[in-house]
Amino acid sequence: VFTLAIGNIKPVVEVKSRRVGGANYQVPVEVRPSRRLALAMRWLREAAKKRSEKSMALRLAGELLEASEGRGGAMKKRDEVHRMAEANKAFSHFRF
Repeated sequence: VFTLAIGNIKPVVEVKSRRVGGANYQVPVEVRPSRRLALAMRWLREAAKKRSEKSMALRLAGELLEASEGRGGAMKKRDEVHRMAEANKAFSHFRF
């Protein structure tokens, strides 16, 4: 369940700000494997903190189960990051 949840949360692309000719562009870039894992763990922790269960153990367990099923706060964050990258893919030629 844990590996499935982490695998579901891992982002493939993210956006980075790049200044070109006086304008800032959100440029989509691929996420390297070590950062993917770090981001997935961070998002899982943050989503668990925002849950309403009594103990952190229950919050984390609930978030892990939801992430393994493809839903929950951490999955929402991943989808949001992917949506940003998709919306800004016109600027991907600024990647250098």
